[in-house]
Amino acid sequence: MIDEFAKDTLHGRLRRDREALLWKLDGLSEYDARRPLTATGTNLLGLIKHVATVEARYFGEVFGRPSPAPLPRWQESDGSDLWATGDETRDEIIGFYRRTGDHADATIEALPLDAPGLVPWWPEPHAHTNLFAVMVHVLGETVRHAGHADILRETLDGRTGLRPEHEDRTDAESRAAHHAKLEQTARTAAAGCA
Repeated sequence: MIDEFAKDTLHGRLRRDREALLWKLDGLSEYDARRPLTATGTNLLGLIKHVATVEARYFGEVFGRPSPAPLPRWQESDGSDLWATGDETRDEIIGFYRRTGDHADATIEALPLDAPGLVPWWPEPHAHTNLFAVMVHVLGETVRHAGHADILRETLDGRTGLRPEHEDRTDAESRAAHHAKLEQTARTAAAGCA
């Protein structure tokens, strides 16, 4: 009974965080969805492509249930799984993420939590694992990248929140005042340590 509760809880969180990640693209221009927003080139559409690839590999290959669709290269030196190429459309990447989610959901629903899996890119003795460990790992990856997406989206236009109905609609003037207060607090604290 606890296994089904744990599985349903983890699966529900994964589904919720997938939708949160996709929501971060809502209303953005093509440029803003793709443009690099950090020194390492992190961008919103690339995060979605990466998380889709993670789910496809972990809930597909690890359990002998490979993705029915071809997968982008994985962890290549050029980081191609982390950005959308010029010939990949936003709709294609979102569609890939949704299809990958459906495939992952089918794997999760079909297997018990203790179903064995093999993660060949993990070092021994961890390569031999089970569905529970993979669900926790992928949920962690998804949450981590959804957090990145939160910050990137806030940087673009100030929109924050997990879902549209929980969006923080603080006005720009209030945000600027709060930012200035935090900046002054940091400067005061730093001066006190000098």
